[in-house]
Formats: sequence, C-alpha cells, structure tokens
Amino acid sequence: MSIAQDAAPGDLIGVGYRSYVGLPRIEHAERSLASKRVIVAFGFWIFLISDIIMFSAFFAAYAVLSGETADGPSGKDVFSLDRVALETACLLLSSFTCGIASIGARARSAFMYYGGMTVTGLLGAAFLGLEISEFAGLIAQGAGPTRSAFLSSFFALVGCHGLHVTLGLLWLLTMMAQVFAKGYRADIMRRVLCFALFWHTLDIIWVGIFTVVYLMGLAL
Repeated sequence: MSIAQDAAPGDLIGVGYRSYVGLPRIEHAERSLASKRVIVAFGFWIFLISDIIMFSAFFAAYAVLSGETADGPSGKDVFSLDRVALETACLLLSSFTCGIASIGARARSAFMYYGGMTVTGLLGAAFLGLEISEFAGLIAQGAGPTRSAFLSSFFALVGCHGLHVTLGLLWLLTMMAQVFAKGYRADIMRRVLCFALFWHTLDIIWVGIFTVVYLMGLAL
C-alpha cells in the first residue's frame, strides 16, 4: 500500500506543505552559495587589478625620474646583473613550484601540496634576502633613497614589490596551516587558487621590473 493510501488527508496536506516550503529554502541556499562564490571571485579580481594599477603608477614615476640622478650614481653604477639574475631565477622557480602546489591541492596530494608550498616559500625568502642585501649595499655606498629622485623611485618601486612578496609569504604559511587544520574544503581550495593568482601576478610584475629597471638601466 502506498504512502498516499496510508496517510490521512491532513497528513498529505502537511507533507505537501513541507515539501513546498523546503524546496525554495534549498534553492535559496544554493543561490546564496553561488552568489558568495561570485562575489569573492569578483572582489579578488578587483583587488588584483587595483594592485596592477598601483604598480603602473610606480612604473610611470620611475620612467619619468630615472634620469634625475642629481649628479649621483645611475643604474649602470649601482646595479649588479648577476645578483638580479639570481633574484629573478628564484622568483620564477617559485612560480613553478606554486603551480605544483596548486595541482597537488586539486589532486588531494599532501606531498605535492606541502612540498610545493614549502619550496615556494624558501625561494620567496631567498628572493627577499637577496633584495634586502642589495638595498643594504646601496645604502652603505651612499646610494640610498634620499640621494636622488632616481634612487627614490627605484626604492619605491622595487621595495613595494618586496613588501608584496613578504605579505605573500605570510599568506602562504596561512594557507598551509588552513589545509592542515581543515583539509581540502571548497572554501579553502578557493583561497589556495586566490593565493596562486596573487603569487603569479607578483612574478609578472617582477619581469617588468627586471626589464624596465635593471636591463634598461644597465644599457643606458
């Protein structure tokens, strides 16, 4: 005998009412979840675009002021291509290992994820160490940010990128801790993806710095 035959008319009305009320609630929850994903993704892309616009302003300022040395040292006098090449190698390799970590997260492979993130962090820290050493050497030579407009724009542009790398390393450690504590949940995976996009963006910006600041500075 079917449920409809066993149930009283009042029970059927109650079942139908609960089904009618429950379905819109489920649909509303699904729409809310989808809307949250869209809002998070949209907000993160706005953040990346605003960051790129800010760096564009720093690049423009450097382009205008790169010749204003105030009879002080120019890029050819203070830049070391060997050191910068090593910095670039560290950062580009970190982008590759960050990609491996992202693949590992999607594959639920702890070895690939934690291994990739660890190597990414070490390469990023090596990049920062080389950059801090470069800044300290310039200041020791009397080529600090107050020496000329050229050096002021140089320290502002490269230093701003270094600050972003520092924040990226803190974000990297946070993502490793979150995956360890909460696993590969959907919201955690979205944060891992956002971190990877941020890190790759920093690599692209550094390629611009390497070309415009260092290569062109040594060529002039």
